[in-house]
Amino acid sequence: MSLVLGAFTMGLILSLLSLGTLISFRMIRFTDITVDGSITLGASVAAVCIMRGWNPWAATGLAMLAGACAGAVTGLLHTRFRIQELLSGILVMTALYSINLRIMGRSNIPLMNSASISSGTEKLLNRSGNPFEKWNLAGWEVPLPDIANLACAAVVCLIVAFLLTRFLRTHFGTGLRAAGNNPQMARAQGINPETMIILSLALANGLVALSGALLAQYQGFADVQMGIGMMVWGLASIIIGEALISRVGIGLTICGTILGTILFRLLIAIALRWGLQPNDLKLVTAFFVFAALVLPHGLAALKKRTHRGERHA
Repeated sequence: MSLVLGAFTMGLILSLLSLGTLISFRMIRFTDITVDGSITLGASVAAVCIMRGWNPWAATGLAMLAGACAGAVTGLLHTRFRIQELLSGILVMTALYSINLRIMGRSNIPLMNSASISSGTEKLLNRSGNPFEKWNLAGWEVPLPDIANLACAAVVCLIVAFLLTRFLRTHFGTGLRAAGNNPQMARAQGINPETMIILSLALANGLVALSGALLAQYQGFADVQMGIGMMVWGLASIIIGEALISRVGIGLTICGTILGTILFRLLIAIALRWGLQPNDLKLVTAFFVFAALVLPHGLAALKKRTHRGERHA
């Protein structure tokens, strides 16, 4: 049960990363590699602030703001200096590696005995005052901290999903999506696509940094290498979510992204439980991404062949 709860908690936390990737890759059609650096930026800012005695919620908010600034810089490099979008993301991601080291002062910051956003929930749920209390959940003895972490991750994820859905349905959010789908039409309607790109990347990387801040508090450490391959993770979650929910709509797309992230994390957890070496995790992640990209096309081709066979029959 702890494995399942951990997978769900990680899936909910990383779904914020996937939502940020959804904004950049799907809505404004921007290949943003800043993600690999901004998730570490969020983790490092939150970890340093918490170590200095900040309230975990305030530290998380500052981390989100730092990620938004990183995304805005990527947008400015692309729109103002006319640097190709892929290269602008690479430049910012490379710079963030040194910036993150500067912020942390070292390559790793432990947070095992520090407060987190789930500390208040854990105290609220703790009825006996025993920090090692366990709850009976569906016949399984589950440690209280695991339940508190899952509850906090679920609440934050639901709030972000709700606010993002409402925002994208506003006039401004519609203009943002229009700038990504058809820049010429958006410009004809009085929308500045370049401004929308900057704001979209700021929003996307703010969500990614929020994911990094929550991830550092959940795992109990922030590491300068923790962002490697995270862009691929977010993209894979989006593809899996689109396969799960094929209907078009902002709300359904966001729900599908969250469900795809949770499912992807469950698959990784099952692979680890079956004896997968942690060193092979990135290789298995790449394989899952490959399968998610190829499988839908393979199934579509199989359906076409089946229909053709039925017609000839």
